Amino acid sequence: MKIAIASDHGGYQLKNTIVQHLTEKGIDMTDFGTKDETSVDYPDYAKKVGVEVASKKYDLGILVCGTGIGMSIAANKVPGIRCALVSDCFSARATRQHNDSNILALGGRVIGTELALEIVDIWLKTEFEAGRHQRRVDQIADIEKKHL
Repeated sequence: MKIAIASDHGGYQLKNTIVQHLTEKGIDMTDFGTKDETSVDYPDYAKKVGVEVASKKYDLGILVCGTGIGMSIAANKVPGIRCALVSDCFSARATRQHNDSNILALGGRVIGTELALEIVDIWLKTEFEAGRHQRRVDQIADIEKKHL
């Protein structure tokens, strides 16, 4: 599994903690920035990860900004991306099982470090259930084709 990860300045510290956590687990990952806490524009980083995941160069992506909201909105503009903003373990599991989310968004100023790492672990290990959920994911793709 290959993971693309990025943050803006508001998510920089949590992103670095996640990078260290994934590295310790031996997960193949690329950090697309930002490289410090200097103010940057989150859409630039959401686009980088979104394009990499949509092109299948990476299996999944993780984005972190202050709230996770901006990153998730921006990433979801990339065709093929199903980015989910998650702040609890149940949703981390459900968004993979039911929505086949391919990017996880987290809020560095909203969620504690331990919970964030637990969410990342759950999200990464949970598989898409397909079945009845595939029809709904296909409907999302149809909306995307018509409007993006």
